[in-house]
Amino acid sequence: MHPFSYTRASDTREAINAGRRGGRYIAGGTTLVDLMRETVEHPETLVDISRLPLREVTATERGGLRIGALVTMSEAAAHAKVRALFPIVSEALELSASAQLRNMATIGGNVMQRTRCTYFRDVTTDCNKREPGSGCAALHGYNRTHAILGTSNDCVATHPSDVAVAFAALEARVLLQGPEGERQLRFADFLLRPGSTPNREQAIRQGELITAVEIPALPRPLKSGYLKVRDRQSYEFALTSAAVALHIRGGVIREAKVAAGGVATVPWKLSAVEQALIGERPSGRLWAEAAARAADGARPLQYNRFKVELLKRTVERQLRIVGEME
Repeated sequence: MHPFSYTRASDTREAINAGRRGGRYIAGGTTLVDLMRETVEHPETLVDISRLPLREVTATERGGLRIGALVTMSEAAAHAKVRALFPIVSEALELSASAQLRNMATIGGNVMQRTRCTYFRDVTTDCNKREPGSGCAALHGYNRTHAILGTSNDCVATHPSDVAVAFAALEARVLLQGPEGERQLRFADFLLRPGSTPNREQAIRQGELITAVEIPALPRPLKSGYLKVRDRQSYEFALTSAAVALHIRGGVIREAKVAAGGVATVPWKLSAVEQALIGERPSGRLWAEAAARAADGARPLQYNRFKVELLKRTVERQLRIVGEME
């Protein structure tokens, strides 16, 4: 681990000023500290923001929800408002990491976490995300767990977060505060596809910090859930996952929100699947036909071609589970 200095911010303004000078924010620290140990990250200054007043979960007008950036994963998963309004978020959180990590890791940190690509974390290999211009060892290496959607010739690493998939499906917004004031970004615009600059992962400016994630109000009743497929049942990242929320009224699907994880460089919104569902009556045939669109545009690699079919099956299964909820 490289030497670094440490400071604790007493308020948001102090944190932003320290961040503007190049400090890296830390709260739970579950990802950044690991990367520092592995010498992947070597910040000069850590800015502890754990005492900032960003720990509330509040309902917004007409049934939306705002989750403070410093709410821990376990707190958010267990919160009555989260479980009542958007159980899909609770399910995604409870299928993440371990109980110990969920007690430490924050919502903001979870969204900001970096990829679990083994080549990114091995400083002896080529990685454009870690060292721009060095190449991507995963392209022609063992790439079984890598992305088939949203990839580029410079990076095929998957985004590891489960709850980010739920946020993407629900079309959440990320609330930010920085030197230029407050702003908000659609979740789909906050996390960036790699393109030719895979080292730039979020649309966040120098000194900005996440203050909350806000889920908009959606029509009720809303059925939702999260399904994660992985190599083992606990403490494992997704090979594929599906976040589904459906508003069914009068026997017809009026709203459909669907996203996938474990298969793309960012949480992947499945717009073609959503379009195939809206205006239709739930049925086994509909779930299969809609899910067949889940892998549109996929670019599988040598060892992860199985993800194309696995993604379709995962989405179909979760559509059926959510669609048949009472």
